[in-house]
Amino acid sequence: MGKDQNGSFVWLLGQSGERKGKFIASVVLAAFSMLCGIVPYWSIARIVRGLLAGSTDKGAYVLDAVIILALWLGHALFHALSTANSHLATFHTLAVIRKRALDKLAKMPLGDVIEQPSGALKSTIVERIDSIETTLAHILPEFTTGIGAPIIILVYTFIISWKLGLAALITVPLGIVCYALMMFGYTENYSRTVRATKALNAVTTEYINGIEVIKVFGKAQASYERFAAAAKESAASFVDWMRKCNVYMTFAMVIMPATMLSVLPIGGIMTMHGTIGTADFITVIILTVGLIEPLIRVMSYSDDIAQMDTIVTEVRSILDAPEMVRPAALTHTIDGGDIALEDVHFGYADKEILHGISMTIPKGAFIALVGPSGSGKSTVARLIASLWDVGSGRITYGGVDIKEIPLDDYHQRIAYVSQDNYLFDLTVRENIRLGDPSATDMQVEEAAKRCGCHEFIMGLENGYDTVVGASGGHLSGGERQRISIARAMLKNAEVIILDEATAYTDPENEAVIQRSVARLVEGKTLIVIAHRLSTVKNADRLYVIRDGQIEEQGTHDALLSAGGLYSRMWAAHITAKDGEDDV
Repeated sequence: MGKDQNGSFVWLLGQSGERKGKFIASVVLAAFSMLCGIVPYWSIARIVRGLLAGSTDKGAYVLDAVIILALWLGHALFHALSTANSHLATFHTLAVIRKRALDKLAKMPLGDVIEQPSGALKSTIVERIDSIETTLAHILPEFTTGIGAPIIILVYTFIISWKLGLAALITVPLGIVCYALMMFGYTENYSRTVRATKALNAVTTEYINGIEVIKVFGKAQASYERFAAAAKESAASFVDWMRKCNVYMTFAMVIMPATMLSVLPIGGIMTMHGTIGTADFITVIILTVGLIEPLIRVMSYSDDIAQMDTIVTEVRSILDAPEMVRPAALTHTIDGGDIALEDVHFGYADKEILHGISMTIPKGAFIALVGPSGSGKSTVARLIASLWDVGSGRITYGGVDIKEIPLDDYHQRIAYVSQDNYLFDLTVRENIRLGDPSATDMQVEEAAKRCGCHEFIMGLENGYDTVVGASGGHLSGGERQRISIARAMLKNAEVIILDEATAYTDPENEAVIQRSVARLVEGKTLIVIAHRLSTVKNADRLYVIRDGQIEEQGTHDALLSAGGLYSRMWAAHITAKDGEDDV
């Protein structure tokens, strides 16, 4: 193993925490298993010596046989206990790593998360972390027995005859040369398989999620060709690599364990010349016939160890990614609940999206963000919800910079509902209860009733106990949206942000939701992003955002009188609304 691989292995052991003792126990038990596996060779050698000497002491032979049986059972028992301990420690370690990775995603800026393909993240956190299990669970016990046993056997062989000891090692350099040739170009080949697998995961996820659009717009052939190309490249990356390795691997596996090719002729000549006794020669044969096989088993893990190093590098790139730095505890006094944005700048990568946004949102106010698509409205909302950190400037809550408020504490004060809110593959009741895990069934249903969801929920197959499917796929867009709003309302947060929260609802249900929201947000701060201007015309203040800047602000009537962008947007909205009514 190289330096990086040693570092990865040490890092993994560092994640085991309280279960590190099980790894240590695994090594100790593996050592006992190794000893129980070696000692029978001496018993067998003693039996051979007795037979060659013409001994007829059946009792001694029976005793040796009993010892061999007992040690074989001990070998199996200690091996089972060793692997059991290493597996328990490994499963705990992988669980800790997964939890840390998921916790990290929650602390990273949203932009850093969504810019990564979901298929690639899923592959790393689920499949690739899981693939470490075999290597990590077996490496300690296997290395203990695979290296310790041959060393002890080889030392004893050298004690009997150093010449035969060297003879037993003749095939090793040849095998190592073949093995080295097999590993040539390993980094490039393995990196190709990683890239191909990630690309396949990303294309597959995109293909499945976009199947509706693909069918509607007749892009099935083009999309399938992309998927097929990614699948072929993924398969080729492995097949091509294996083709390069097969010949060398075959020679290495055949040559290295063939110790008898050198031990038998050399030992036979030495026996004929009286350099070594027949009993010692047979003992050496017994000892060395399986000398190299444990080493080959250990060497076979080098590929897994290299893969483990690559996976650990991927995982650590997530765990070491920049996160939104927040204090562990609140050290400032929050005075009220006013929200203020002070000269806020923000951008993605090298492109600035917001250019000096400043606004004040008094506690309990109803404010609306309107403007053309892509103007930065949702970005402002996400910054207020602390899903991203501002590039420069600051956002305060109750006079305290939100960067100085613990993330969990701040998120408890904010309820955020977007037009693409996510539902988990749970029941309707459980999805709503996510807003307040301590809520009773009655409180969940009451929140649904107040949000106008109760009737359609009761019309589902199992009512509140209906499983909504992955991403809420068993429900319509409007139904998912209304459940998301009920979930946010159950949270009872001080600030409610609705980012196009009624985008998927029909006019009738939109009116129900608007009335429900109006009742539920009494005394709370409400921030609404809307394209349907009629839903926010009663806002205390409207901010008209265009190209990342506040172009206008004021009440509905004042903005209409100003005759600016809002006035033109309102005229277009009324015209479109009248057209819908005519239909």
